Amino acid sequence: MNIDHSILTIITFVPLAGAILLAFLPDRDKIQQWAALAVTLVTFLLTLHLPFHYDYAAKGFQFEQNFGWISSPAIRYHMGVDGLSMWLVVLTGLLAPLGVLISWRAIDSRRRLFYSLFLLQQVAMLGIFVSLDLFLYYAFWELSLVPMALLIATFGRTENRRRAAIKFFLYAFIPSAILLVAIVWLYVKTGSFDLPVLAQLAATHGISSNSAALWLASIAFLVAFAVKVPIFPLHGWLCDAVSEAPTAAVMVLAGKLGLYSILRFSFAIFPAESHRIAPLMISLGAIGIVYGALIALVQNDLKRLAAFGTLGHVSVVVLGIFTFTIAGLDGGIFQILNEGLGGGALFMLLGLLYERYQTYDMRDYGGLAQKFPWMVTMFVLTTLSVVGLPMLNGFVGEFLVFSGSMQSTIAHHVGWTVLATTGVILTASYMLWMVQRVFYGELNRRTASVAAFDLDAREHAALWPLVALFLLMGIASPYWTRAIDTAGAQIADTVHQVITVNSEAAAQTPKGGQR
Repeated sequence: MNIDHSILTIITFVPLAGAILLAFLPDRDKIQQWAALAVTLVTFLLTLHLPFHYDYAAKGFQFEQNFGWISSPAIRYHMGVDGLSMWLVVLTGLLAPLGVLISWRAIDSRRRLFYSLFLLQQVAMLGIFVSLDLFLYYAFWELSLVPMALLIATFGRTENRRRAAIKFFLYAFIPSAILLVAIVWLYVKTGSFDLPVLAQLAATHGISSNSAALWLASIAFLVAFAVKVPIFPLHGWLCDAVSEAPTAAVMVLAGKLGLYSILRFSFAIFPAESHRIAPLMISLGAIGIVYGALIALVQNDLKRLAAFGTLGHVSVVVLGIFTFTIAGLDGGIFQILNEGLGGGALFMLLGLLYERYQTYDMRDYGGLAQKFPWMVTMFVLTTLSVVGLPMLNGFVGEFLVFSGSMQSTIAHHVGWTVLATTGVILTASYMLWMVQRVFYGELNRRTASVAAFDLDAREHAALWPLVALFLLMGIASPYWTRAIDTAGAQIADTVHQVITVNSEAAAQTPKGGQR
């Protein structure tokens, strides 16, 4: 039996089997935690099969499984990964057991419900990253809304959790409904949900001769994904959801799904329309970087600071990928991984502080470095990664993004790039200021009066893999980018070929539209 043909199915549905298993286990004595940890560890080990058996010289999708599922409408069970999605599958596999470890003490009731929802969220994310049929993808996309909304509503930290959950759900669900209309329109026009078929038709102008309808469909796709990212100014749900969500959930909440979907579906099915809207998206990316950093700079609530920091970090990705240069696309994809690692580590550390002192208010902290040498070490390393210190992962991603942005031929890109680079200084300012206020200076009376302890063995086990990856991805970046580079180059080639063909066709068309 060749496991390559079924590995993606196994990876995707092992967490689902785990969620079903949890339903039959007694909800006591941390049995649920141990079972969830075992399931997520097995899933992570399975994801490691991908990078060790991936053909880094080949283009296109690998580990494919493709057969007819439903005959009418024509829906296929089509899964596969390329350099864009492979590392995201591995990252999702890695973050899940770390999320279980970090929730060990924080979730002390209704563990069965929490870990079942957490595993279902992992199923949805993995399904989104490996689906190559639009119907299959949409099923996982919709599934991703429900567990997250329930995690926020049930396990949020304040009385505002239900309002935050409803806000998150409505922000995501309404654009998703519009996305479904666009998907059905595509099927009516082409007779297929299959992504490679749709991408081929898009490259040969075979989807529709109605340019207005095609433009509206591309906007429907982009808006649905932009809300999920979120891209400025569609970030209204982010702060409330991040503030309320439990640590394990917030580690996977923002960024990856929407950004991946833009790269995978918007750019593949609507290359000309994506290029046409690129100047607007680049400007929104640059504004989002500066806006997110400025708002983070004036926050006293640690989680709100991290939420607005997330807005700035995903905006860097937006700036990079809409330049349609190979460096910008590579940097954008690399930054998606960085956000998963750096953002995940930051939220984990904030969650650990909250467990000890029950507050996210920075004014209640101060002088903790003398009590928590290991925690301050982790905080500083995470901060250096987020601000892009050379030799760490953040530097590689930001350098590629800004390099690609300067090479881009998109109108007005240079001015927006200059504006965006100021975000690097602002990000360093609010991150370093946060570390200074929390860990240095005089010991705050409130924190001094609470007996607390430094990181224990479980917390070390949850944090060190991320910190190690900061360094590994910074020093050995070619190992990670060789698969990403193939996917980035393919996206850039596809878009530029379509733009070139369109330009040549426009040049051959006499004035008045008559050939």
